[in-house]
Amino acid sequence: MILLFLIIWIILNGRVTPEVLLMGLVIAIPVYFFFCRFLAFSPKKELQVAKRLGFCIRYILVLLVEIVKANFQVMGLILSSKLEVEPKLVTFRTKLKHNGSKVALANSITLTPGTITVDIKKDRYLVHCLDKDMAEGLDSSVFVKMLTENERKSGK
Repeated sequence: MILLFLIIWIILNGRVTPEVLLMGLVIAIPVYFFFCRFLAFSPKKELQVAKRLGFCIRYILVLLVEIVKANFQVMGLILSSKLEVEPKLVTFRTKLKHNGSKVALANSITLTPGTITVDIKKDRYLVHCLDKDMAEGLDSSVFVKMLTENERKSGK
């Protein structure tokens, strides 16, 4: 957090000089202790956030790769004159326990072209797929595996 305050200070100053860095540290350190004392912030919480940040970055990168792959799959459906599109509604269950993980999975499915999460009830998902081939493996997708592993590691 001190580093974040220092970066903000440098951005507001518009230059990096020894004086700006020193003054930034003189300001950032007391502000950090103010946050810890009066805003229920702690180095322990900061460490927990830092641990989650790595997972979030990896998850976003995997999501972007899956979006690109799905785009090519949808383009193939659109541009192919041979294939006939067969939309399908799929229901599957997941063992995710945390509501945040469930919502992340639903949003990841919806963000991936060709699939839309229609409904979530407890551990049951209803997903509309543009084609029946897209419906295969939703319950064991890379998203489910990553979120399950994250829940296991974080103890949620």
